[in-house]
Amino acid sequence: MTNSVLRPAVDVRRATDRMRTGTDWLESRHSFSFGPHYDAANTHFGLLLVSNDDVVKAGTGFDTHPHRDMEIVTWVLDGSLVHQDSEGNSGLVYPGLAQRMSAGTGILHSERNDAPTPEPADTDTAHMQDVHFVQMWVLPDTARITPGYQQLDVTDQLEAGGLVVVASGMQKHSDDRAISIHQEHAALYAARLAPSAAVALPNSPLAHMFVARGSVTLEGTAILRTGDAARISLGDGQRITAGPDGAEVLVWEMDAVLG
Repeated sequence: MTNSVLRPAVDVRRATDRMRTGTDWLESRHSFSFGPHYDAANTHFGLLLVSNDDVVKAGTGFDTHPHRDMEIVTWVLDGSLVHQDSEGNSGLVYPGLAQRMSAGTGILHSERNDAPTPEPADTDTAHMQDVHFVQMWVLPDTARITPGYQQLDVTDQLEAGGLVVVASGMQKHSDDRAISIHQEHAALYAARLAPSAAVALPNSPLAHMFVARGSVTLEGTAILRTGDAARISLGDGQRITAGPDGAEVLVWEMDAVLG
C-alpha cells in the first residue's frame, strides 16, 4: 500500500482577472463575486467572502447602508476614511490602523473619503486626495450578535517588518492580536516588507495572501505583484520574499470553510 503525502496547493489569481466596478467616484476590484458580479466558481475562499480593493475620490464615499451578520475588516493603504454607524461609533481610519465592524443583528454605516472635494484649480493633484483601502468580510461564528466596532493603531508593530496579527478570533492569538473578530477559525495578518525581506506564511489549512502593493516571490510558486493573490491549501509555512521595491501584504489564516 502506497502512502500518499498531501502537499500544499497554490492557486494564483492575477490582478487583471478580478471583477471591476467603476463609477465617477469609485474604482473597485473584487477578488470574489460581489454585487452584480457573480461567478458561481468564485464566491469565497475558506471563510473569506469579500476582498474588495477600493479607491474612492475626495469628497465622496459610501453613504449610509446596512449590513447584517458579517465581520468587516478595513485596511487603508493611502489617504483616510471616515466611519460612522448607527451604534454611535465614529472613527478616522488611516494607514497602519486596524479597524473592525461587527454587523451582528443589523447596523447602518457610512464610509467616506476624509479629504474635501478639490477645487478646480487643484485638478492636477486631485489623485493625491484619493483614499485607497482593502475591505474584507468573513462570516461570524455566531449569528445575531450585538453590533460592535473596534480600532487600534499598529504602525509600530508593522515597522518591525514581520507578520502582524491585525484581527483574530483564534484562541492562540488572544494575547497578541490588535483587534478581535467574532470568528474563532480565522485571523488576518499584515506585513510591510523592506526590499528582499522575507517572512513565513502561517502553517494552516487555508491561507489567502493578497499583495496590496509592491511584489513578492512565493516560495516554490511565482512572483506576485500589486493586486495579485494566492489561495493556499494545506500550507506548510512557505516563505514570501519582497521584491526590489518592498511589499505590503494581507494574509488570512483559516482552519475552516463555509458550512
